[in-house]
This record gives sequence, structure tokens and C-alpha cells, in this order.
Amino acid sequence: MPTAPRSGGSEGSEGRAGRAWPARRDGMLRGFALLVDALNEVTGRLVAWGVLAMVLMQLVVVAARYVFSTSDLFGIPSIWLQEGIVYLHGLTIMLGAAYALLYDQHVRVDIFRARTGRRAQDVVDLAGALLFILPLCALIAWSAWPNLRMSWMTLEGSIEPDGLPFRYLLKTSILVFAVLIGLQAVSIAIKAGLRLAGLSDTPPFRPAP
Repeated sequence: MPTAPRSGGSEGSEGRAGRAWPARRDGMLRGFALLVDALNEVTGRLVAWGVLAMVLMQLVVVAARYVFSTSDLFGIPSIWLQEGIVYLHGLTIMLGAAYALLYDQHVRVDIFRARTGRRAQDVVDLAGALLFILPLCALIAWSAWPNLRMSWMTLEGSIEPDGLPFRYLLKTSILVFAVLIGLQAVSIAIKAGLRLAGLSDTPPFRPAP
């Protein structure tokens, strides 16, 4: 007497495949968060050298003006050094902001988070990243784009006659700032969400070095 074919094998393989996809998805999310963290770690450590460069450049400017009584030193106009200090100051802040966010070193204006448990803190971090940081980054990028586009079209330079001709590059750091902070916000949201779901023990922020 003919019998119906067994489907247990196909159902088992489908069940395994169904369980494998969430695991792969969670792994991909975790890997993306780690990649973003590594990017901002490297960027922050690189731009930190800008602080030392600013100090050295300021010493050169002071020496050129008050020791050697000249506006040029080693053939480099002092206005280049002065504007270079401003450039480095801006780049250090704009490109290092995401590094500070990675280590939770931005100023927090909240009253209750520090007094709550880990789960409540993860909820706050998840909501803060998705509802506040990401929309703010989008607003910054959107509002900066017209001026940045015009700056690149004209290759905007310094308003000083002999100043640095790279103001368009300095303005680009605004867009880079928004991208890096936005990526770090996504990383925070991923890590907080995975920890809320019980799929990871990785905290949203790294401990301060």
C-alpha cells in the first residue's frame, strides 16, 4: 500500500536554516559594530597627534615673531602656521568626537541613567542613539551640504592673501564628523540592542582608557 513521503528531513533542514539566519544576522551586526569601533579608535588616536603638532607650531610662530623678528621661518609664512593651528584645532575636535563617543566621554545631560540598572541604561542608550544622535547627524550633514558643495566648487581658500588655500577641506570635516558620529551611534544601538536581547555581553561603550 503506497505511503506518503516523509518530510521530516526537509523540515529539519528548514528549521536549521531558519535558526542559522538569525545567528548569522547577529554576527554580522556585531561585526559591523566592532568595525565601526575600530575605525573610530584609529581615527581618534591619529588626530590626537594634532594636539602635539599644534603646540609645536605655536612655539614656532612665537619664536619667529619674538626671537627672530620675522614673519617667515625656514621659508614658511607665519600666516600658514597660524592658520595651520586653526585647521588642526578644528580637525582634532571634528574627527575626534566619535572617539570620545566610543568611550562615553561626551557630557551627559541626564539625571536618572546613572542610578538605574544595566537594562534600563541599555534602553536609554539605544533610544538616545536612534532618536537623538542619528537625527542630529542627519540634520548637520543636510544643513552643511549646500555650503560645502559651494566651497568645493570654488575650491575656497583663506580670506587672507597669503593664507592656506584649503578651507574647502576644513569644511569637509563637518560632513566627516556627521558620518563618524552617525556610525558610532549605530554601533551603540547595535550593542545595546544585542545586550537587551540577551545575545551579547558587550557594553555599548568602551571603558575610559
